[in-house]
Amino acid sequence: MWEERAERARRDIAALGTSGMNLAELYPAALAVVQRTVPFEQGCWAGVDPQNLVMTSITNWKPWPVRKEEFVEYSARFAETEYAGNEPNTFAQLLRRPCPIARMSDAPHREVVRSVRINDLLKPQGLEHELRAAFRVDDACWGVGSIFRDAGRDFTDREVEFLAAVTATLAAATRIAVRAGHPARAAAVGPVIVIAGPHGELRAATPAAVSWLAGVEDALPGRFSMVLYSLVAQASAAVSGTARARMRDAGNNWVVLQASRLITGDDPEQMVVTVEPATTHDLATLLLAAYGVTAREQEVCLEVLSGNPTADIARHLFISPHTVHDHLKSLFEKVGVGSRGELVARLVA
Repeated sequence: MWEERAERARRDIAALGTSGMNLAELYPAALAVVQRTVPFEQGCWAGVDPQNLVMTSITNWKPWPVRKEEFVEYSARFAETEYAGNEPNTFAQLLRRPCPIARMSDAPHREVVRSVRINDLLKPQGLEHELRAAFRVDDACWGVGSIFRDAGRDFTDREVEFLAAVTATLAAATRIAVRAGHPARAAAVGPVIVIAGPHGELRAATPAAVSWLAGVEDALPGRFSMVLYSLVAQASAAVSGTARARMRDAGNNWVVLQASRLITGDDPEQMVVTVEPATTHDLATLLLAAYGVTAREQEVCLEVLSGNPTADIARHLFISPHTVHDHLKSLFEKVGVGSRGELVARLVA
């Protein structure tokens, strides 16, 4: 019975993934599929940059039961626990496991009793049980998510197995959604720069940033705030003091956000966050991963994007021209194009 439910859910999620939905449309629909078999009171899923797990979109099954004025602090503390804390079952930890899924009740007691996420963020909302997973396919993570229950019954072993059985399909559907969509309007004009506090709170912004932020907030309320919290938390935890992520803005343009710790001024914990159009390399590497190409196929494709002919590609990569053609044939098939020109247009247009 459970195997049949999992197979039906995989088919339904795969159909959602191929329907042309973007991530903001996909995750609510996929959460509803999961909810039919694994009931829950609250859910929170996020698309991530597969390069570093920074959350670049957030989907809540219901609005979090906290007052609006508390939500900023709530979200910032959640980001800190995920990227900079010592918490049980972080998504980065899950990805090191053969099966990237975890139930809160399976965590060691000593970790649970000192967990900020569990004791300070979830239990005050009446949420006692958590089941979380990373959505991984072809060794890349495209999304992460948690579902929660109140003080009633915990998630069963069968329910854990069910969610584990659909995570790869969720990952595949997510990376298809990443490929969907084209710019709807021009990118921002002028430098988009904001100054953030140590917890991601916005302190200052350039005029272009104010306009850009307003557009993002109108399109998806709260989205940039959560991305900012995640990015700043990861930069704070990094030895380099920097973190970056790729996301779509309100005009559906791909941009790169980079947070860097300031080392001068009255508050050395401040972060400067820049938003710039994604470079050809940034965009191509993300989309090629979303099309499931191999590392060698990606190298060949980047050579094509640089305008290099077959002979030069073969020489640069120390392979034969025949092998280059084989890789191109595979690339064309995976990306769904028939020529080099179409390949370039699909990836950078």
